[in-house]
Amino acid sequence: MWLKPEEILLKNAFKLWVTEKGNDYFVLQRRRGYGEGAGGLTGLLVGTLDTMLDSTSKVAPFRILHQTPDSQVYWSIACGGTKEEISQHWEWLEKNIMRTLSVFDSSDDITSFVQGKIRGLIAEEGKVSCGQEDDPEKFREALLRFEKWFDLPQKEKLVTYYSCSYWRGRVPCQGWLYLSTNFLSFYSYLLGSEVKLVISWNEIWRLEKTSNVILAESIHVLANGEDHFFSMFLHLNETFLIMEQLADYSIKRLFDKETFQEVPSLSDPLQITKRGLEMHARNEQFRAFFRLPKEENLMEVYESFLWVPFSHFNTLGKICLSESYLCFASQDGSQCHVIIPMREVIGVEKPDRSSRALTVCVRGKRALRFSEVRDFERLANAIRRRCGITASPQHSASTEGLFLSTNANQPSNEEVALMVGQKDSSKAVSTEALMTVFHPQDTENMDPKMLKEKMKEQSWNIHFSEYGRGTSMFCTKKTRDLIVRGVPEALRGELWMLFSGAVNDMATNPGYYSELVDQSLGTSTLATDEIERDLHRSLPEHPAFQSDTGISALRRVLTAYAYRNPKIGYCQAMNILTSVLLLYAKEEEAFWLLVAICERMLPDYFNRRIIGALVDQAVFEELIRMHLTQLTEHMTDLSFFSSVSLSWFLTLFISVLPIESAVNVVDCFFYDGIKAILQLGLAVLDYNMEGLISSNDDAEAVTILNKFFDNVTNKDSPLPQTVQQNSVGNNNKASSLLKVDISDLIKEAYEKFGDMKSEEVESMRKRNKLYVIQTLEDTTKQNVLRVVSQEVKFSASQLDDLYALFKRQHFLSCYWTMNSPVLLHHDPSLAYLEQYQLGFEQFSLLFSLLEPWSLCSGKDAFFLWAFRLLDENQDGLINFREFCCALDILYSGTLTNKLKFLFKLHQPPGKITKKRSFCFTPTGRGKVDLQAYLKQWQDEILKKEESIKDLPRINQAQFIQFSKTLYNLFHGDPEEESLYHAVARVTSLLLRMEEVGRRLQEPASPLKSTTSHTQALLEGCLPDGEASSTPESSFNTPNTPITLVASSVPQEIEWSFAFEQILASLLNEPVLVRFFERPVDIPARLDHAKGSQLKAKTNM
Repeated sequence: MWLKPEEILLKNAFKLWVTEKGNDYFVLQRRRGYGEGAGGLTGLLVGTLDTMLDSTSKVAPFRILHQTPDSQVYWSIACGGTKEEISQHWEWLEKNIMRTLSVFDSSDDITSFVQGKIRGLIAEEGKVSCGQEDDPEKFREALLRFEKWFDLPQKEKLVTYYSCSYWRGRVPCQGWLYLSTNFLSFYSYLLGSEVKLVISWNEIWRLEKTSNVILAESIHVLANGEDHFFSMFLHLNETFLIMEQLADYSIKRLFDKETFQEVPSLSDPLQITKRGLEMHARNEQFRAFFRLPKEENLMEVYESFLWVPFSHFNTLGKICLSESYLCFASQDGSQCHVIIPMREVIGVEKPDRSSRALTVCVRGKRALRFSEVRDFERLANAIRRRCGITASPQHSASTEGLFLSTNANQPSNEEVALMVGQKDSSKAVSTEALMTVFHPQDTENMDPKMLKEKMKEQSWNIHFSEYGRGTSMFCTKKTRDLIVRGVPEALRGELWMLFSGAVNDMATNPGYYSELVDQSLGTSTLATDEIERDLHRSLPEHPAFQSDTGISALRRVLTAYAYRNPKIGYCQAMNILTSVLLLYAKEEEAFWLLVAICERMLPDYFNRRIIGALVDQAVFEELIRMHLTQLTEHMTDLSFFSSVSLSWFLTLFISVLPIESAVNVVDCFFYDGIKAILQLGLAVLDYNMEGLISSNDDAEAVTILNKFFDNVTNKDSPLPQTVQQNSVGNNNKASSLLKVDISDLIKEAYEKFGDMKSEEVESMRKRNKLYVIQTLEDTTKQNVLRVVSQEVKFSASQLDDLYALFKRQHFLSCYWTMNSPVLLHHDPSLAYLEQYQLGFEQFSLLFSLLEPWSLCSGKDAFFLWAFRLLDENQDGLINFREFCCALDILYSGTLTNKLKFLFKLHQPPGKITKKRSFCFTPTGRGKVDLQAYLKQWQDEILKKEESIKDLPRINQAQFIQFSKTLYNLFHGDPEEESLYHAVARVTSLLLRMEEVGRRLQEPASPLKSTTSHTQALLEGCLPDGEASSTPESSFNTPNTPITLVASSVPQEIEWSFAFEQILASLLNEPVLVRFFERPVDIPARLDHAKGSQLKAKTNM
């Protein structure tokens, strides 16, 4: 065990210890009387002494000391009761510490570092052994340190903490890494040097495990253009998993606006725990491996043996139990796995205590025997409880006899229907696959292709007889071999449903598709318009989609899915995929296959930014560098392959291969997932290696690949020429190049690149996702800045800083709440200018940090009026352009524009003529005419500045409040008193002008009392007047109209002022002109906002 470092002086010590290992910094010693050389007088004396001492005084027989170079002082840092235990500590020191110590110049620095590291390890071991929930006191202490050191808002939830080293250049700083819901934080304090680091998860570009000469294993974090390395973790893999989960959670919440309503442990950002994150990661891995619905969570895991009847041996693996499924995977994850829906279980035999075994009986006269289950009775009861069945009365009854007595009277066709997940209540519009309708198989035809097709079917029938058929079929290496050779046309739909997991979705949601069709047909949305546009572009050469039957089925499936998942709606390429699905699956089956593809197998592919496809392209580039080194040496820039391969991933090669060949690729995809597409992509590049290397430019390389795809054939396809066709994207005539059979190409892909594991692909996906999303965000930022820069006078760097502040404030509104307005009103179909917006509360916080004046009172009212003025479409949200335009006026605007801005603040809602209005009424899923949007935007840029004559007049109450706002602006100004007097003179002059004008029109009007009373309210900014006109009393939300009430002003006589009158009067006061024309130190305001943004949130 690690020990708290204690000083030991060895110079005059007894020779009680023998040194067994040593180096410049550490010594491993054995106490005499133990191990080899235990004899002798000294050994006997030591052994006797240790035996006589009680347990609290005994000395461990092995220890490790840290020696300070050129000194007689040693520090005890570890001890052990056995040679094996102390050797593990020694190996850890050699692997993690030795390389690091060489970078220090001072002996004192080395000792301080070692002591700090050992203390961190001791605390880490204590935390791991007790657990956060079991030892709340330690966690409470860590939480207090976290709050003290980083000054983050109290709502910020600390998830966990670890002892580690943070590298500043070549020197490590030993300290603590704190992982909270929204931030990664590190703190270190050694020898008077403090290191503090706070990084938002949404700012991270890369998060990966790395190793180099100095660092044996470390975690690399790239954020804001800076690299950060953390090393010497006691549990590095656990730490990295939590960091990965928190980064992914932040990305989904903040960028994708996901609310996690279906994941209770993650739905509230104030209640995130380490255990909840680990459970979520485990559930995701469980569902992905077994292709289960998103509602399923891993409940229990048992280690056991499964009897494999076709191989006649027991295979070791794990039973994974969820609420609705019993799954088994062999230890290597590839040899054998099976999924048993609880709806298919018809009995559980009484457990066999001698072998700790139980037998699960399923439909189709089959049984699965699990043995050596540690808690077999608990498992049996759990299965019975989920299935609602009782124990079998006869344990001695043979499995075969049980099969014969169960379901013996059920019709065979009903059994088959249950296997593929069909229900009698299902009301699919079309009950036949389009290939069955447009190309029925001729059973009398015995040409060579049909004979080979029959042989394939026979191979699969043999497989079914050995491995089972339907949802509880064993999936093994033999299954994959059959897939690689090609699936028979008659079985394709059934096997697609099975391997994708869509069979389970459909079985558990009977009638769901029919309801969606009834609800969605006839609706008009942006998605339905796009669907109608693309219907006749989907496999247009296939007879099925030259008729109303195929087109109508395609329309129903796509429209129903867009209605089901408005977040995705409809995306190009979905029509191509769905048309192929309809060829081999019934309409309802095609719908559930589309659900499986979009929501489970290709996550984030079909949305506005196609993030999933871009991530897989990044993975593809990484694999090219790993496996095709010859190609990477010739083509250093692999971005070309990203642009070329996009359609490969989006359409599963359907758009580049002839349809009869592409379906073989789809077969492999449904069995192996994206791994099959990546393998095939590598095989295509490897096959064309020579041509690509010799190509002179990208255009020539594209031509080489297109010609190759045109010459890929399927020699075993039984489809007639009327059905076979060229690839969707390439209708050129076949060239004279050699033909390549799709089966041979797929086989080569598996042989050369099939060794990659699905777990490795998922890890690469996670590693590249952060970088892809941040790259897209950076592109979005450049687009926004390019547009906004045309309307404001800020420099490029200032605009960049403002964007960073605005974006962070947007995220702050989502950090600690589940009901943020920007989350509730998020619409991914909006243009990039609208993606980041602020509600009133967040706008007030940021505006208060950036506004150029120091308001002494009435801040809330001022911010609310400004928010109302800037919220041009009255949706309760302010976008970046609106925010920048307001600041640009206050920072760089002319005196006239600044006064006009203040004047318009006090106008009631509805009377200000909006220069820009981008209020598009959404129909269904945000139906926005983007072309009209952009055209209107361009017109507004060119529009002339608003004339001051267009502004409406302000009445008594508004003028009073306007004057008080001017008074509030001058607080703390060096010329504060002169400014007050100037405003008083202006208001007095305006009131006298109004009185003269009124007398000329109505000589008999008694205006003197009214004018004098109003002037009394204005001079000195009387408290009673302010209290009577405070807007908080009349509204609470930014969308509520402001009603100014001047109760102390007589209302029988109405008077008002035009903006020209106020402007002319103010121009007569030089002190006021100087105040409004005084330049603003913009860099200072931006620096102040950067340093105070989080504190402003903390002090709310």
